[in-house]
Amino acid sequence: MVRLIVSILIITTSWGFSLTPSEERQPLRDIAEIKATLKTFMEQVDKRFEQIDKRIAELRKDMNERFRQIDKRFKQVDKRFEQIDKRFEQINIELDRHENIMVGIFAGQIASVAAVIGFAWWDRRTIIRKAEKPAKILK
Repeated sequence: MVRLIVSILIITTSWGFSLTPSEERQPLRDIAEIKATLKTFMEQVDKRFEQIDKRIAELRKDMNERFRQIDKRFKQVDKRFEQIDKRFEQINIELDRHENIMVGIFAGQIASVAAVIGFAWWDRRTIIRKAEKPAKILK
C-alpha cells in the first residue's frame, strides 16, 4: 500500500505537476490514518483470536469432562454386565442342581417301576409253583 502511494507520488512529480505543501502532506496523513486503522483492526483481530482461544480451551475442558463422564458410565455398564454374568453363573449352577435332582427322581421312578415289575414276576412265578404242587398230587 505504501509502495503504491510512493509510486503515485513519483509519477505525479515526474509529469511536472506541482503540489502545494498541504497536498504533499496529504498522502502522509492518509498513510498515518491507514496505519492507525490497521493497528486498531489488528488489535481487534488479536482480541477476537484471544476470545476464540479462550472459548476453544473451555470447549476442550467441557469435552474432556464429558468424556470422563462417558468413561464413568461405561465403567458402570461394565460392572452391571459383570453382575449379570455372575447372576447367569448362579442360575446355571442352580439349573445344574435342579437337573441332577430331576435325574435322581427319574432314576427313582424307573427303579420303582422295575421293582414292581420284578415283584409281580416273582409273585406270579411263586404262585404258579405253589399251584403246580397240588396239581401234581391230583394227577
